[in-house]
Amino acid sequence: MPRSHRLGLLDDRDFGRLFAATALGQLGDRIIFLTLPLVAIATLHADEFQVGLLTATTTAGSLLVGLPAGAWVDRMRKRSVLIGTDLLRAAALLTIPLAWWAGLLSVRLLYAVALLHGVLTVFFDVAHVSYLPHLVGRENLVEGNAKLSAVRSVTSIGGPAVAGPLVGLVGAPVTLLASSAGMAVSGLFAATIRRREEDPEPLSERPRLRTEIAEGLRFVLRHPALRAIMFSDALFNLSLIMYQTMLLVFLERTMDLGPFGIGLVLSGMGCGALLGALTATTLARRVGPGPVIWLAPLATCPLAVLMPLARPGWTLYAGAVGLAALSLGGVVRVVAQSSLQQSLTPDRLLGRMAATARFVSSGGVPLGGLMGGASGAAFGATETLWIGAAGMTLSTVPTLLWRHAARTRPSCGCSRRSGSAGGIRSVSCPACGGRP
Repeated sequence: MPRSHRLGLLDDRDFGRLFAATALGQLGDRIIFLTLPLVAIATLHADEFQVGLLTATTTAGSLLVGLPAGAWVDRMRKRSVLIGTDLLRAAALLTIPLAWWAGLLSVRLLYAVALLHGVLTVFFDVAHVSYLPHLVGRENLVEGNAKLSAVRSVTSIGGPAVAGPLVGLVGAPVTLLASSAGMAVSGLFAATIRRREEDPEPLSERPRLRTEIAEGLRFVLRHPALRAIMFSDALFNLSLIMYQTMLLVFLERTMDLGPFGIGLVLSGMGCGALLGALTATTLARRVGPGPVIWLAPLATCPLAVLMPLARPGWTLYAGAVGLAALSLGGVVRVVAQSSLQQSLTPDRLLGRMAATARFVSSGGVPLGGLMGGASGAAFGATETLWIGAAGMTLSTVPTLLWRHAARTRPSCGCSRRSGSAGGIRSVSCPACGGRP
């Protein structure tokens, strides 16, 4: 379908509907990011370890269903998975304000809702990654990922900006009504997408689930680029969750910020993410997606130490700038690596690639939550932020090693290493930068 140069993929009605669904779902998700821990911290007066355990249960879904989720999603229409998981997540979140009104809210209920929401999010994310190549075509993956990352970044600004005042006005439990509504409407928007996928392969013709899972694992683990990205993600995510687990505790108890102030700091992170989404396509085109994957975090992760250095007063602004830079680099990295992962994977393995990568890279996230809570209880929130910042910076090591190996001996079938002419890189292969 011909599209205007200015709007690009947004001129396509079906992508526009996915874009709108992503915006509403992500807005609900960003409100959860701020509000759910505040329900524990401010409403139920949870201690540091309980906050860490809540983070662990929120992210345990990847560990519990990460691998089979990919094989299951590859057997289903991805659009149906997007609709169903959105509606079920909305229903799960609705139980928290209802329990609060009934006087039945407890930390255990938060754990249960967080776990269910996390499991459903695994299926949603795997289906979302697998559905995009079908919807926009492989030649438009970088643009599609960049536009979806841009809307996620806008909601990273708007979510905390909306959630902070709402928490202050009506309380954290009631604010989750906005999250539930956002995800419900997101599911309804996804239901309006007209483009249909091919019929799933009949059950009688499919191999056993275990065989399909093993095939996805072998494909990712044997591919040098996919393997390096996955292990870098694993270290980054574990360290980021440690950092984020104590960030709200640090802002509320050390910096003495209320919900509105915390929302502003997190909105600043969203501003950095938006800038990253707006520049990701240009950077990936000019530098190459392979180099961007390690350059972006290496340049921005060290700035995360500005927050634990901050004290009440002007230094808090420096800490907020550091968080914004961290978000900028993270989004640039995710756009580049998502497009690379999708371009290197056959259609029939997209779901299993996404699930395998998520299982390994996010499998340690629950451990990161527990480690963050334990570290916060043992050493304090400030010291835990230092540890998290160091781990995020070190996460570039696996991709740096892969890039070095690809330069000396390309492992993707390219006949030569990447080069440059007149200062402009000649890039054909998305993995190593060489020409196939």
